[in-house]
Amino acid sequence: QVQLVESGGGLVQAGGSLRLSCAASGTLFVSFNLVAWFRQAPGKQRDLVARITNGGTTNYADSVKGRFTISRDNAKNTVYLQMNSLTPDDTAVYYCNMKNAWGEGTQVTVSS
Repeated sequence: QVQLVESGGGLVQAGGSLRLSCAASGTLFVSFNLVAWFRQAPGKQRDLVARITNGGTTNYADSVKGRFTISRDNAKNTVYLQMNSLTPDDTAVYYCNMKNAWGEGTQVTVSS
């Protein structure tokens, strides 16, 4: 069984930065699997933000390219999402996903 726990969300002003963490525990490891960050704003569908493959290849939604960076620390079995130049449109609950496992989400709110 895999457990994913997100952290690092909060309230930030436009232009600010946050770093989200996704700590994995259990029988799966971030070094061997594709791990992705999704986000869901109120009344909207859950959308892919970024992902990192087991080989280290990264992909980003067009809306976050150049501002967000996904990375991982294999020793800590953790994936990060560094978010810079945040705008109010980035306000959402951010979820971590690996295989069929999802975290509970962490709220990111960007004020204008």
